[in-house]
Amino acid sequence: MVQLPRWYVIVVLAVCALGVLYAAPNLLSERQAAELARWRWLPSQQVNLGLDLRGGSHLLLEVNIKAVQAERLEAVVDTARTELRKANIGYTGLAASGDAVRVRITEPGDRSFASHALKQADPELEVEMAADGTATLRFSERALIQRRNSAVEQSIEIIRRRIDELGTREPTIQRQGEDRILVQLPGVDDPERVKELLGQTAKLTFHLLDTTIAAADALRGRVPAGSVVLPANEVGPGGARQYVVRKRVMVSGENLVDAQPTYDENSLPAVSFRFDSAGAKRFGNVTRDNVGRPLAIVLDGKVISAPVIRSPILGGNGIITGQFSVREANDLALLLRAGALPAPLTVLEERTVGPGLGADSIAAGKLASVVGMILVVVFMVLAYGLFGVMADLALVFNLALIVALLTVLQATLTLPGIAGIALTIGMAVDANVLIFERIREEQRAGRSPLSAVDAGYQRALTTIIDSNLTTLIAALLLFYFGSGPIRGFAVTLSIGILTSMFTAIMVTRLMVVAYLRRYQPLALAI
Repeated sequence: MVQLPRWYVIVVLAVCALGVLYAAPNLLSERQAAELARWRWLPSQQVNLGLDLRGGSHLLLEVNIKAVQAERLEAVVDTARTELRKANIGYTGLAASGDAVRVRITEPGDRSFASHALKQADPELEVEMAADGTATLRFSERALIQRRNSAVEQSIEIIRRRIDELGTREPTIQRQGEDRILVQLPGVDDPERVKELLGQTAKLTFHLLDTTIAAADALRGRVPAGSVVLPANEVGPGGARQYVVRKRVMVSGENLVDAQPTYDENSLPAVSFRFDSAGAKRFGNVTRDNVGRPLAIVLDGKVISAPVIRSPILGGNGIITGQFSVREANDLALLLRAGALPAPLTVLEERTVGPGLGADSIAAGKLASVVGMILVVVFMVLAYGLFGVMADLALVFNLALIVALLTVLQATLTLPGIAGIALTIGMAVDANVLIFERIREEQRAGRSPLSAVDAGYQRALTTIIDSNLTTLIAALLLFYFGSGPIRGFAVTLSIGILTSMFTAIMVTRLMVVAYLRRYQPLALAI
C-alpha cells in the first residue's frame, strides 16, 4: 500500500496537471482567451455555453411534406405522358389532383397496356383502373413514409450546412415528431438573418426564355404549352417584371460544387458559380446550342436575371448578376454552397433568449456550486480532519477535470448541466466517505494505520464501483433517450462520476500514501 508504482504517481500527477491546464482558459474573458490562442502550444478553448446560458435563437420549423409530394406527382405526370405516347395509347385529362394522378384512357382495348405503361412511370406507384377507363396513380403508404423521412433528414443536413457556414458554434439541430425540426443557435445576435437563410428553399435552375410570346400576352392567359410565367426578383415602379420561361430545366443547381460572392464588370455585387463535370458539360451544350438567346436563372420560382448568351461557356464557370447588395450576394452564395432544401420550411415557433437571462443563470449556478462546495469542504474537515482536507483538495481537482473535459470535448454546457455539476460536488466525496468510514472501522478493530488504510481502500472499492456504475448507467440512459437539457444534465453527470472516481480513489490515495510515508503516524487522526 505504501509503495505505489512509479507509473501510478506519474499518471495521477499528469492527469491533474492537464486538467488544471485545460480548465484555466475558462477563468479568462473571451478576448483574453482569443489572445492566448496566439500561443499554439497553450490551450485556449473555453466551454461552449448553451442557449439558456449564452442567449441566442430558438426556432421550431415544419417541413412542407405536401410540397414534396406535389412536386413528385408533377414528375409522374411528365413521365406518364412520355410512357403513354411511347406506347401509342390515346388519353385525356392527364393531371395531378390531390394525392394522386388521374388520366382517362380513350380506347377500351388499350387499358391493360396502359396499366403496364403507367407502372413504368415509377416503381412505387399503385395503379387503379376504373370501369370508365380512368386510371388513378397513387404512391404506396410505404413510399410516402420513406419520402417524408428522406425530406426531413435531407432538410436537417442542409440546415446544418447553412448554419455551419454562418460560423455558429455548437448549434442544436434535431428532428421532432414526423415533420418538425428544432434549431437552437447559442450566441446568435441576428435571428432575422437566420430565419431568412433557413426560410429560402434555394432551388436554383436554368431555363431558356420563351421568345415566341410577349409576357403581357401570356398574362392574359395565352401561355404556350410547356412554358410558365415567372416574376423577376427585382421590383420596379410598375411592380415585378414578368418572364415567360420554358418549363424544361436545362441545368439544375444540384450540379453546383461552389459559389462565391464577387463583383461584375461594373463593380456591382454578384455571385460566381462552378459546376461539376456533368453540370459543366450540360451547361456548355446549352450555351453552345443557344447563342443569342436569353437564359433565365431561376431561384425559388423567381427569375434573378436573364442574360443573353453571347458565346458558349465551356469551362463550367459562370456569374449571377442582379440588383444585389453585398450582404445579399454573400447570403446567396452561402445558400447555393449549402444546397437546396427538398421542401419549404415554415417557422412554427420562435424564441429569442437574451444574454442577460443567461448571465443570471450562470451567476445562480455559480452561487449554488460555491455554496455546495463550501458546505462539503466544511463537513469533510469537521468529520475527518486531515483526511477531510485531502478529500477537499481532490474535490478541487475533480472540478478542474470536469471543466477540462467539457472544454476538450467541446460539449455544450446548459443550465441543467450546471445542476449536474452541483450534484457531482456532493457525490464526489461520497467515495471518500465510504473509504474513510471503512478505515475507522478497521482502526477500531485494532489494525495498524498502514493496515487500516490498506483494508479501507480494498474493501470499500467494490461498493464505490457498484454505486457509481449504477448512477452512470442511469446517466447514459438519460442521454440516449433524452434530448436537449436532459442530455446536458446527463453529460455533466457522467463526466462527474468518472472524474470523482478517479480523484477519490487515485488522487486521495496518493496524498494519503505520501502522508503515511512522510510522517509514519502511530494512529490516524480520522
